[in-house]
Amino acid sequence: MRTSLSFVAVLALVACSCEKKSSQTTEAAPDANGETARVAAADDVILVGEVGSLTGAEATFGISTHNGIQMAVEETNAQGGVKGKKLVVRVYDDQSKPEEAASAAARLITQDRAKIILGEVASSNSLAMAPKAQEAKVPMISPSSTNPAVTEVGDYIFRVCFIDPFQGFVMAKFARDNLKFTRVAVLKDVKSAYSIGLAEVFDRKFTEMGGRIVATEAYSKGDTDFRAQLTAIKSQKPEAIYVPGYYTDAGVIARQARELGLKVSLMGGDGWDSEKLFELGATAVEGSYISNHYSTEDPSPRVQSFVTSYKQKFGVLPDGLAALGYDTARVAIESMKRAPDLSGPALRDAIGQTRDFPGVTGTISIDDKRNAVKPAVILKIAEGKWKYETTIAP
Repeated sequence: MRTSLSFVAVLALVACSCEKKSSQTTEAAPDANGETARVAAADDVILVGEVGSLTGAEATFGISTHNGIQMAVEETNAQGGVKGKKLVVRVYDDQSKPEEAASAAARLITQDRAKIILGEVASSNSLAMAPKAQEAKVPMISPSSTNPAVTEVGDYIFRVCFIDPFQGFVMAKFARDNLKFTRVAVLKDVKSAYSIGLAEVFDRKFTEMGGRIVATEAYSKGDTDFRAQLTAIKSQKPEAIYVPGYYTDAGVIARQARELGLKVSLMGGDGWDSEKLFELGATAVEGSYISNHYSTEDPSPRVQSFVTSYKQKFGVLPDGLAALGYDTARVAIESMKRAPDLSGPALRDAIGQTRDFPGVTGTISIDDKRNAVKPAVILKIAEGKWKYETTIAP
């Protein structure tokens, strides 16, 4: 197992033979495949940083996001780049660890001098990175960290996803209005800022809407046996269990719940969105509901074009994390195009001025707290697939 950050990939660097190139290069550490990449430290490229969970517990999230960013960058470079320059993305794997995410952000800022940092997926990792970016006045855009505290770090921290208060409200509303549930239990990860935030909002909103939380149980990231908590929940006879964790836990929880005879509906958030969920949970996740950022079944030409291109390139349908990575890179790219220069303050102002951006995950506007205002969708798992259920607007 590696103990230092690894430079995983350079997404794109295309230069015409007539363009000026510097003889200086930056040599990276071996990537995930043991290969070494070299990037010209030239004046004719713009360096963008990316920090992601490319290995570790949330690896499928990081890889999907990385793929979406890659698509957006390649499309932009094929169209001439930004301000006449090609984009280069330097990617560091934080191994799904907050301390590694913080180190990666610091390295991108002090050593690589990235203009913008894209990342991270997990709220805990973004919270570790954000102070580094804020202090250095380097804009950071999270694709999918939904905990409100992330952008509260400072005026250089943004996100393109909705936040936990909205996501928690969406599932509480769906559970009460659509599913007509009155008794729900909550099983949360007390080591995850994401899980804690969603649980708190769901609890409050569901109660305000006339529902009752009959049991609240906790686990910690890395746990593999949830039977004690599920047994306690079963004794309270809930109609459903809200599990605002990641797919790595949700699949196992679903399977163990069914083994204990708990056949009630399971509900979750966008952290469930991974094909690995079906491997971990098998048929036990059937009938579950999650709040998410988009659906591949959306008939919008913009969405279908993205889905088609992604599937052709990577061989699979793009999940919500891939779509958010794509939108994050595109918001960053459009902001760089609009900004008068590529200084931190200019880029910060341009990102903050994003309004009605036509994203794959919905029309995106950045509010005065640097959060995205956008709708959410509810997906249901049926026959081993995500099925669109409904859309809930802000």
